[in-house]
Amino acid sequence: MRSKTGLSLVLFAIMIMSGAVFAQNSDKYSGTVLSYGERFNTRTRSDRFDLIINGVTPKGDIPALLKKLDEDGQDAFLSDIEDRDLGKFSIGSRVGPTVNFVMMDEVDGKTRIIAVFQRWVRFYEFRSASRSLDYPFGAVEMYIDPKTGKGEGTFIGAAKLNWEKNKKTGEYELEITGFATFPSKLMGVKQTAKRLP
Repeated sequence: MRSKTGLSLVLFAIMIMSGAVFAQNSDKYSGTVLSYGERFNTRTRSDRFDLIINGVTPKGDIPALLKKLDEDGQDAFLSDIEDRDLGKFSIGSRVGPTVNFVMMDEVDGKTRIIAVFQRWVRFYEFRSASRSLDYPFGAVEMYIDPKTGKGEGTFIGAAKLNWEKNKKTGEYELEITGFATFPSKLMGVKQTAKRLP
């Protein structure tokens, strides 16, 4: 017969092992977000951020999703991705929104990560039918050195997406446009957990 103490130790070990597996199945990036003021509050604020990525948008899905964005607009694109759970983005101690769209590629030897999620819309935006309602996403773009796991990036709290042709390269690219304010800077970014291959 197993003692209660022995059973507790076994359960504790299982919990630790489960936590380790969870951590290994997610990429986690942390750092400082520097946000600029908006409206009547012009103060600059800084806080910790965490981006957890537990999956990426399948490459085979991306062309159809971006075609939907190009032809049918922001709401149609949002409708197609809103049920996808690819991670979390949080600032400070607040519970962050679910990440719905993730692209990763290589730019100048660095890993570029684009993470998009449906942003929280504030009540006054609905009440005043603000133009900000045309910017339904939050978006993170980071550039990470694959050797060190360190990098930097930007966060746009109210963004809209466009599938635009680059005039220099002739190739189509995902363009992220923010509403009214400057993008927040992501500084001192470091990868603190890595998924198993």
